[in-house]
Amino acid sequence: MVKKRKKIYVLDTSVILYSHDSIMNFEENDIGIPITVLEELDHMKKGNDTLNFEAREFIRMIDKLSHEKMLSDWIPLNGKTKGKFKILVNQETKNNIFHDEINDHKILDSALNLQKEEKDKTVTLVSKDINLRLKAKSLNLKAEDYLTGKIKNLNSLEYESQVIENIKSGTIDEIYLNNTISKKDIFPRKKLSDNSYYVLKNSKKSALIYHDSDEGNICRIEKTSVSGITPRNAEQAFAIHSLLNEKIPLVSINGVAGTGKTLLAVAAAISQRRNYKQIFVARPIVPLGNKDIGYLPGDISSKINPYMEPLWDNFKYIQNQYSETSKEFKVLKNMIDSEKLVIQPLAYIRGRSFSNIFFIIDEAQNLTPHEVKTIISRAGENTKIVFAGDINQIDTPYLDSQSNGLSYLIDKLKGQQLYSHVTLRKGERSKLANLANELL
Repeated sequence: MVKKRKKIYVLDTSVILYSHDSIMNFEENDIGIPITVLEELDHMKKGNDTLNFEAREFIRMIDKLSHEKMLSDWIPLNGKTKGKFKILVNQETKNNIFHDEINDHKILDSALNLQKEEKDKTVTLVSKDINLRLKAKSLNLKAEDYLTGKIKNLNSLEYESQVIENIKSGTIDEIYLNNTISKKDIFPRKKLSDNSYYVLKNSKKSALIYHDSDEGNICRIEKTSVSGITPRNAEQAFAIHSLLNEKIPLVSINGVAGTGKTLLAVAAAISQRRNYKQIFVARPIVPLGNKDIGYLPGDISSKINPYMEPLWDNFKYIQNQYSETSKEFKVLKNMIDSEKLVIQPLAYIRGRSFSNIFFIIDEAQNLTPHEVKTIISRAGENTKIVFAGDINQIDTPYLDSQSNGLSYLIDKLKGQQLYSHVTLRKGERSKLANLANELL
């Protein structure tokens, strides 16, 4: 029997910032943390953004695990099935391939040096940075992405809003007559996901239906208007239905720009304003070019406002459905003045618990799986959370369509009774916007 070769994984800063407890996810293998990583985390520990939180939590974890032990020695991780970890303090290699002081190169040097020290073990660099992984491989150093939380098959996320062809006209007539029909009459053998949506059609007729997980029946749904906004296609009707459904406290909506994700969510929230103490609309701030927002001119408001404008645009669009002298227009204005509706960066509401809140998170594809979990875990009584985004439009350097929080959410929670997902495929902003999405 061939003895299994032990492994040592060297973690890049990007992995720690993606998930502070990542060192616990390598089974019985050992973990090396270059001292440069600690230096980078030290620079990032202050602030309210997610990256700052992850940096602080990791530092606290390492401090707790080490106790009074020296971090230059191998220290056991918690649990019998875990390996050991240490801080790699020797930054120099005899190869002297890189002559600059770039932190990425220092991390590579640490991994290469460990590879020479631990010749009986396989050393692998783990990084969310593609270019760093390529550099490592060019130096004959194994490198891989951090795969925990990464979705293997994106096609598995497209499980909702299916079109069922060749349905008998009599069946569709029955649905319109009774607004419901037995599941066996349409899906005699198929197992349906809870809270899933379908279009039943034939050459002459069609019907929009919903699988009610509580009743186990198929129910007809109508195209319902909310706050002056009328759904323009079946998928928007599905989204509104899930947003209005009191039995579903967690909703995700995926779709390209112009499909109406955020607009529908805000409109649905406003239409239910009497059911909730407050409406929160938030989005993570990802500065253009991933530059620190602190370098932008002006006070904090002037720095943040440009990133919040798309959310305000949705609210103004709803408000403009009514005349300025109308009761509805005044009600919407009062919601802002009284802070019944609050639009803020996601970092501003970190650490809060949400009770009696309708909470909309825009651009959710720029969140990590850990961020999504943290938000949901803070939901109190009578809280509805909506994640809206486009899993293929990632604005952060260390996330992709398979590793972002929105994809993770859809994959892990599909089929749950308290959750519903809708994918919006058809752009409704304008013909020009649709052309851009299709061809550019």
